[in-house]
Amino acid sequence: MNQAPPRQSPVVRFFIGLWDAMNFTRRLIFNIVFFGFLLVLLIALGTGDRQIPLLERTALVIAPEGELVEQYSADPFSRAMAQAMGQDQGEVQLRDLLLVLDSAAKDKHIERVVLRLDGLGGGGMASRRELARAIAQVRESGKEVLAFGEGMGQAQYRIAAEAGELYLDPMGATMLEGLGRYRTYYRELLQDKLGVDMHLFKVGEYKSAAEPYVLDAASPEAKEADLYWMNDLWQRYLADIAKARKLDAAAIARGIDQMDAGIQAVGGDLARYAVEQKLVDGLKTREQFDDLLVERGVVDEDAEGGFRQISMADYLARVDRSALAAVDPRPQVAVVVAEGEISGGEQPPGQIGGESTSALLRQARDDEKVKAVVLRVDSPGGEVFASEQIRREVVALKEAGKPVVVSMGDLAASGGYWISMNADRIYADPSTITGSIGIFGVFPTIPRALDKIGVHSDGVGTTRFAGAFDVTRELAPGVGEVVQAVIDKGYRDFTGRVAEARNKPVEQVDEVARGRVWSGAQAKERGLVDDFGGLQDAIADVAKRAELGERDDYGVRYIEKVATPFERFFIDLAQARIGQALLRDSQLAKGLLASHLPQVVDDLRFLEQAARPTAGVPVKSIAHCFCGL
Repeated sequence: MNQAPPRQSPVVRFFIGLWDAMNFTRRLIFNIVFFGFLLVLLIALGTGDRQIPLLERTALVIAPEGELVEQYSADPFSRAMAQAMGQDQGEVQLRDLLLVLDSAAKDKHIERVVLRLDGLGGGGMASRRELARAIAQVRESGKEVLAFGEGMGQAQYRIAAEAGELYLDPMGATMLEGLGRYRTYYRELLQDKLGVDMHLFKVGEYKSAAEPYVLDAASPEAKEADLYWMNDLWQRYLADIAKARKLDAAAIARGIDQMDAGIQAVGGDLARYAVEQKLVDGLKTREQFDDLLVERGVVDEDAEGGFRQISMADYLARVDRSALAAVDPRPQVAVVVAEGEISGGEQPPGQIGGESTSALLRQARDDEKVKAVVLRVDSPGGEVFASEQIRREVVALKEAGKPVVVSMGDLAASGGYWISMNADRIYADPSTITGSIGIFGVFPTIPRALDKIGVHSDGVGTTRFAGAFDVTRELAPGVGEVVQAVIDKGYRDFTGRVAEARNKPVEQVDEVARGRVWSGAQAKERGLVDDFGGLQDAIADVAKRAELGERDDYGVRYIEKVATPFERFFIDLAQARIGQALLRDSQLAKGLLASHLPQVVDDLRFLEQAARPTAGVPVKSIAHCFCGL
């Protein structure tokens, strides 16, 4: 028989009741605050920006601010939070610019396109040429294209030159100076000043990526190879400018060579010099340029500049259908972007990870709706093993019956070529930088550096190789022979795989390998690239291989890391006006944003990563090329 619980005293019952009342009040207040906040969020999501109707005779103003990239280096959550707080991420996706220009060419509501490119940085020769072609197509559609600049370098000028009319501020400048590539060399600092001995192991006399750590200046082989491909790119640049501006390429080259005398003749007036060289059509202030747009377009006193217009961001929001690609019932071509250095493991967007990029390709292989894949490569390379992981996924896709075509961007060299070589077809721009088929490894030792501060290393080992890869000890000759043998084997693997993938003898591959860099045009002549073309050419090719029919018969979807439901919720919130007002001054939101933003990379990070040992691999094999512009 159970006994009844003892009866509590009145004092105890009072305090228990008081506690219950306090607890109830606490929960009530918390629920009120929670549901109130939830109501605000729902209102914010429900009252987001509504699209303003696009009227006839609208001018599309393209004024990008930031570095031109293939893929954002921050996740969607971080970008949305930054946008909500009025902070610029400083990046512009090439695909977005191309989509906007392509849509504008077909849009009857867009009367003209206005380019203001002073704030656009980064990108290489290939991506700029792709943008220039898109602008030319807008003009071919019968629409006006006008460009204005206050100060354009030759990178922005290559794009702006395609405009039908190009104006420069009277106090502005645009100068063409040629291509140059100069690097910082650290041998004296590392070896003489700090006492760090850098041991370089490589195959290929042109494999110059690690030269700055062991030399005080570029080797003759590096200078020979660099000047060869740079001259090819520069002559193409001059030819493109001459064609766009209806000038003579030789005359442009003479103007650059005689620039000192020419600028002195106009009293140091760079804007006037640009007019005399016929690089621009005239000089106007920003206000005068806006007046011209008002005169040719439709007056809108409420708009910036006083003419009817739509910004690139607002127009992109109208034409971008990427969010609907996942539910598109049509068969799909998947695009996987491989941009940045290749490292092991999981890497954030804007970098290539052996695990993370492989996972994206594997996702495309496992998705029944995906029938073909385009791998968009813009990479100087990196770790050999991580590159091999990605290459194996390309092979696995083909074995699964899904064709793979590579579209090279500005740079697809060394490890970037490793992940490309097994594709069914490789497309590149003539100005793409590729090749650099070679392997190297670097290993620092610091006993002399320790001596400088009175620290010494000593001990015993059971074999002559025990502790041999300790950086505090001098590198024994036998250890160096082991490392060089590993690097030699890596080079044989690289050239052997290229020979098999490209159906060439190993000896023929070695002739164009040995670490030498080529332009896309030079690579095509040597059988490393199949055809010239951009991303759309690669998509059309792979769709044909998969027998997907005409362009309207299939969809195109980028496979990237997706946001979690929690992140998606806050992305939608951040993109609404009320959400932006709530987050703009939020210290919590700023803290969250700071924790997600990529870290600034210092100059010697590559060396530190290359020298960091992994389990069973005392020295990493590196397929990397410092060959960008």
